Amino acid sequence: MLYPWQNEDWARLNAERERMPGAWLLTGQAGIGKLAFAQHLAQSLLCESPEAGHQPCGHCQGCRWLQSGTHPDFRRLSPFADEAEDEGKEAKTTRKLPQIKIEAVREVIDFAHLTAHRAGKRVILVEPAENLNLAAANALLKILEEPPEAVLFLLVSHAPQRLLPTIRSRCRQFALSRPREDAALAWLKEQGIANAEVELAHNGGVPLFDHDPELAALRAQFVKGLGQPSFAGMLQLAELMDKNKQLSLLEPLSWLQKWLHDLAALGLAGRIRYYPDQERALASLAARSHPIRLMECQKSLTELMPFAQHTLNVRLQLEAVLMAYLKIFAGG
Repeated sequence: MLYPWQNEDWARLNAERERMPGAWLLTGQAGIGKLAFAQHLAQSLLCESPEAGHQPCGHCQGCRWLQSGTHPDFRRLSPFADEAEDEGKEAKTTRKLPQIKIEAVREVIDFAHLTAHRAGKRVILVEPAENLNLAAANALLKILEEPPEAVLFLLVSHAPQRLLPTIRSRCRQFALSRPREDAALAWLKEQGIANAEVELAHNGGVPLFDHDPELAALRAQFVKGLGQPSFAGMLQLAELMDKNKQLSLLEPLSWLQKWLHDLAALGLAGRIRYYPDQERALASLAARSHPIRLMECQKSLTELMPFAQHTLNVRLQLEAVLMAYLKIFAGG
């Protein structure tokens, strides 16, 4: 399935089918539908009765196998392979640091050297490719250097700069377009997302994300507290987050990080990216903020972020960073 904003990208890729490479590297911001695009491409290549515009028919044996995850000529290499296939779901925060390991790469290398079951192409989808550990990346590199005939690799990456330069050089890079705001909003409203404008802005303008109404309501409380900074208020915010035992430290830290981004951007460039609905509160705080203390708070937050998925004391850590936030306005 293609998303509505991907039709132009599909036409652009189809123009290159005459000189199809051995490996594509599909890049772009997380949340724009790269995985869905790659899966659609895989289905079109394995479809036995493709329609106009290289669209898969959806009815042949190849399409049915791929949709059920049992196609003998397709392999998906991912640390999230057992989770939901929606790209937004894959972006969901977990406490583990998933990697694609060398054992999994060896399995798909063995698969690549087999004869195709349906006498056509074999497709190997790797996503997100930047999650390959070093040994796995080097193993994949060897087969990319001399790919077997009729085997196509589809690498999906949110951060291609984290890939080995030698892997990037052996793939044809294809950057997927970010959807326009109107298209993204229209799609979100079709999905029944409440406060679509607010949610789209908070997610950086990309429409594929996990939408949890309860979490959105909690975020609204947290942001409201940030807009009215006080010593007691910051302690109450830390307590509120700590009461939600299913909440990791990463969520409130990421909310605060986006708030600080908007606070700095408003003061420096008069722009707000993540919280346009809080423009009045941000403008009031920007007038009171101390630039150096704002940078110091951002630095302390950046240093804490790598540990946000670990089993830290949420309340204690959050209190510390919120006290640093409060200092931004001391004497303002």
